[in-house]
Amino acid sequence: MNSPLSPKAIAEQASAAEAYKSKPYRYYALAVLTLVYVFNFVDRQIIVILSEYIIEDLDLTLAQYGMLSGIAFAAIYCVFGIPIARYADKGNRRNVIAVSLTVWSFFTAMCGSVTNFWQLFAARFGVGIGEAGGSPPAHSMVSDIFPVNERATALSIYSLGVYGGILVGFVGGAYLVQWFDWRIAFIVVGMPGILLAILLRLTVKEPPRGFSETREDVGSDTSFKDVLALLWSRKAFRHLAFACALHAFVTYGVGNFMVIFLSRVHEMPNLEIGKIYGLVAGIGGLAGTLAGGWLSDKISERTGNRNWYIWIPLISTLAAVPFAINTFLFMDSGLTAALSWALPVFFGGFYLAPCIAMTHGMVGLRMRALSSAVLFFVLNLIGLGLGPILTGYVADLLTPEFGIDGIRYAMTLTILVNIWCAFHYFMCTRTLKDSLDNAPA
Repeated sequence: MNSPLSPKAIAEQASAAEAYKSKPYRYYALAVLTLVYVFNFVDRQIIVILSEYIIEDLDLTLAQYGMLSGIAFAAIYCVFGIPIARYADKGNRRNVIAVSLTVWSFFTAMCGSVTNFWQLFAARFGVGIGEAGGSPPAHSMVSDIFPVNERATALSIYSLGVYGGILVGFVGGAYLVQWFDWRIAFIVVGMPGILLAILLRLTVKEPPRGFSETREDVGSDTSFKDVLALLWSRKAFRHLAFACALHAFVTYGVGNFMVIFLSRVHEMPNLEIGKIYGLVAGIGGLAGTLAGGWLSDKISERTGNRNWYIWIPLISTLAAVPFAINTFLFMDSGLTAALSWALPVFFGGFYLAPCIAMTHGMVGLRMRALSSAVLFFVLNLIGLGLGPILTGYVADLLTPEFGIDGIRYAMTLTILVNIWCAFHYFMCTRTLKDSLDNAPA
């Protein structure tokens, strides 16, 4: 059992509980956490819009670029995510996020000082260490702030940070690289995160565990082994985690090469890519992410069937496939290809919030950050770690025979993984109810 709370801690919890009774304050906290997630993805994805400049300056292959945009970040993100989340389930989640934001912002700025592949690889490692402490504690906070019937919607608002970051990173990065060089762009996007960390620390309160629910926080100290054993015992979670991983494999494997695809195959200028593709991907993804959470909450509440939290991602995942193939193979210009990407990225955004909400529903109150970390471990190791590097590797293999079209064919093969992904979503629905009904305190 955890040690009894001190009088100071009890007073802080009471103050926080009173603050979170206010709907405006709940949404203020959510807005700040969402903004942190925007910074998370700006710093994570800025390398994509700058890819051609980095490849040329550092003389990289597509496979090496895939490593920088994928495994260099994902490996360390996954390794550090578990112990950080473990601490967050025991301690102050807000403070964990603030420190993590400071770390990843610093290392993003350091990316601007590198002179070779391995230095940039190491700096991306540093970004991964910091970002490992971002989402799992934030997911846990959001689940404590908002009740069950609003949780997927709230998590979808938080998850808007993914595409908000892409929008800001692509459009802003495209302009920055016109005014400066790619190194300065890293510095400019990295440093403001430190100011945001201060704002978070000073204005957002740590919510009491289980604030939004009737479930009582028993204060039990749970080990990583306990949480992993619980999750592994849930067949629904095993299928859900692998489905999310395959979803991310496609998202990163395709998304991290869209700039190169538009630049090389369609000879689209970088500034135009940043403005048009950045807006399309950002707005389409924002709409899809919000729609996925909102639809899941509304349809599940109306029907009384929580399987809709998974049916929504399943249907949207399959819907994205033909529209993505159309983008890669049949569009005859950079403009039409960028615009046609709106539907695949819209459908691709549906999955994350409902899947996080269902994961939290399977575990105890002090297991939520760690359960998110386990989910993101699988998601990022397979998705972010393998998606870009395998897509890049296949593109390198196909280039001698097909020239620049090797990229479009590699991306087409990657999008077909969505079919495999949908199978695991379907398998998840078969045991989801039992997993949710038997969640511990």
